Amino acid sequence: MKCISIDLDGTLLNSKHEITEENVKALNELQALGHCLILNTGRAYADVIKLEAVQKIKMPIFCVNGSVLFSADREILFEATLSIDVYKDIFSILNEMGVGILVYTNHGGLPSTLPPLHDKSKQELDQIFNEFDYSQVLELNDLKIYKLIALVHPDQLAKIDEVKQALAGKFPISMASSHPNNLEITSNEAHKGKALLRYQDMMNLNFEEIFAFGDGGNDIAQFEVATTAVAMGNAPMEVQQAADMITKTNDEDGFAYAVRHQLGLLD
Repeated sequence: MKCISIDLDGTLLNSKHEITEENVKALNELQALGHCLILNTGRAYADVIKLEAVQKIKMPIFCVNGSVLFSADREILFEATLSIDVYKDIFSILNEMGVGILVYTNHGGLPSTLPPLHDKSKQELDQIFNEFDYSQVLELNDLKIYKLIALVHPDQLAKIDEVKQALAGKFPISMASSHPNNLEITSNEAHKGKALLRYQDMMNLNFEEIFAFGDGGNDIAQFEVATTAVAMGNAPMEVQQAADMITKTNDEDGFAYAVRHQLGLLD
């Protein structure tokens, strides 16, 4: 069985955040051939399942960079969380550094998840972060914290490196960036690559080959375990350099082009 692990934003989704007809057709054909298709994304489940094309295709969904694994029947198979103590310590550091903070929990993203913020202005983002009372997070019942995102404005990219340095080696965490202006912080058990191997073991499957598709820094984790890693044409240079091949951009149906013409998985 071949495993085909696909990132969403910047990969399967075009710049309008849509899965095109060509990509949907390729997904359906691959599934009909008996391949294991997996959506492997940094998004929270609620931001994945709202996509109409996803609702129509039965496949496992790995969310929050491998923090939460859902079966094809939408049942939770695995969760990796940050402890409350680790969350408090990291939150304190991020808050002191003056970055925007998103907290992904089993109650949703607070004050938001990332996708709804993509088109917000600097002023709108500042207002969202400044007005939110983060003390609410720790008051939630049966709280599970999956991920923290440190978010900066595009003209503050150097601050992301400062955040990495401030956290490096101090906590049992994984750090990756889905976009140059963010840093995603999860448990060290949350990892797009580990998630693929974990699912294979949990479901007693044998992946003869793993094809991983992505465009962000958090996709390098799945490239590490892939037989063949495919970077999108719109991916940053460091992501392309970590891949085995580069396909067309997400606005040129790069996923479908790769499986048909570069990998030969479809006629």
